[in-house]
Amino acid sequence: MLRMSKRGLVITVAGPHGSGRTAQAMKLAETFNLRYISTGTLFRERAQQLGVSLSELSKIAASDDTLDRFLDDRARLETRRGGAVLDATLSGLVAVDPDIRIYLTAPLDVRVRRIAEREKRSISEVEEETRHREKVEDERFRRYYGYDLKDLSIYDIVLNTAIADVDGVANILKNVVEAYIGER
Repeated sequence: MLRMSKRGLVITVAGPHGSGRTAQAMKLAETFNLRYISTGTLFRERAQQLGVSLSELSKIAASDDTLDRFLDDRARLETRRGGAVLDATLSGLVAVDPDIRIYLTAPLDVRVRRIAEREKRSISEVEEETRHREKVEDERFRRYYGYDLKDLSIYDIVLNTAIADVDGVANILKNVVEAYIGER
């Protein structure tokens, strides 16, 4: 039987665009009957509301931390409530006392191909946008948080999602979470 704390399990899933972060966070939420929270979804909704691209909203956010602070506050609130999987670029940093911090990655060409296929766009367009978004985010997070996205030391597990298909990666993560729960 799985043992849980009173507040419920909190898992963070971070990683660059196209790493499989959202798919895996959703699978973990479903597998362990946890709420799924995505700051990326909120970010995309805000871009649509403003009628701007993700790159453009990243540029706006680079000079005004209001959006980041809103997303951080929401992430903290949801993780305090417990029983959740938080899908966010900085989830491991902003979550309140998460049980497991997961970082997913994959080579740039794999990530770009995944995004291009998902969004039915050209590889070159997605690569340019992805490189730009990640550069702007890296600069923004260094300035606002003093955090280097390449510092993976806060994560409990770092996994290259190019090693297996979606279900294979999900199985690896499921085993990690089950092992953690079994030790509690």
